[in-house]
Amino acid sequence: MTSRERVLMALNHQEPDRVPIQDGPWATAVTRWRNEGLDTDPSSYFGYEMVSQGSDTSLQLPSETVEETDEYTVVKNTNGALVRNWKHQTSTPEMIDFTIKDRKTWEEYKPRMTYNESRIDLNNGLKHNQEIRQGDKYLSFSGALGYDKTQGIIGSEALLMAMLDDPDWVADMFMAGVEIMIQNAEEMMASGYVFDGAFLFDDMGYRNGTLFSPADYRELLFPAHKRACDFFKSKNFPIILHSCGCVQAFIPDLIEAGFTCLQPLEVKAGMDVIELKKNFGDKLAFMGGIDVRKMAHPDPDVIEEEIRTKVGITKIGGGYIYHSDHSVPDNISFQQYCRVIELVRQYGTYE
Repeated sequence: MTSRERVLMALNHQEPDRVPIQDGPWATAVTRWRNEGLDTDPSSYFGYEMVSQGSDTSLQLPSETVEETDEYTVVKNTNGALVRNWKHQTSTPEMIDFTIKDRKTWEEYKPRMTYNESRIDLNNGLKHNQEIRQGDKYLSFSGALGYDKTQGIIGSEALLMAMLDDPDWVADMFMAGVEIMIQNAEEMMASGYVFDGAFLFDDMGYRNGTLFSPADYRELLFPAHKRACDFFKSKNFPIILHSCGCVQAFIPDLIEAGFTCLQPLEVKAGMDVIELKKNFGDKLAFMGGIDVRKMAHPDPDVIEEEIRTKVGITKIGGGYIYHSDHSVPDNISFQQYCRVIELVRQYGTYE
């Protein structure tokens, strides 16, 4: 069975030969693993089964490096945001300042959120798409949307305040981000790109809950999510949503919007894949939920119990893809992670 077939069966709540395998190790974890014996890229070595390609949905403002030290770089990016990235550690970029600070400046720059040919790669990107299609991996169109995309333009604090003070502006920004993503996807597919599904990103939770209320989701973000899902469903695409943190309160609305699968199911934020499967598994597939803290535990029985119980239960009837509960940090050794994948293959096989 090919990876493409395996992933599609899982997303369609069917049992393939085994649970599909996908993950996202930190760059610093990969560096450590190379020092401990990894001799190729993790995707090839561990048999990851999914790849994705995206497009430029930014404001396309000039990008420049504003400051660089031995520890970090500060860049003004194509959304006009001033961002600090650390050189020697993997972490969330620090958002320092923003060009778009209010509705007035948004209206000035909004006309830039329209399609032009520079937003998609019709040379190397299209060639790479064709090369991937000659293999057997599952290939997604990918892109950020909604809250996650918009907070990268105006900042989280300003966005959350605007959800209270100027909800019409927020809804407009959410929908504008979706429309440019759809325009890009249409042009890519018309130009020869071929995809198996969509993998969309919208972080809406933190450790203790959702970043905004279910009522705010329903009023402001649901229409944009549904617009995106309706488009990709018209192409017969399964739609995976990546959303960090605890987003359980949104799940009924995510199902109604049209998402096929939810990822990554952060354990430390209270996302329990077994309970999610029990409560929503007939309508939603799941990807992730394997606690990276247990991968790093010195007792190997701890991670075996984690995988035996979670994979063993959630694989039943299809609807589950293996992934860590976010990404694999560098406190996990190469040997420990090899054991993780070995266990997933052992307990993820269908008899």
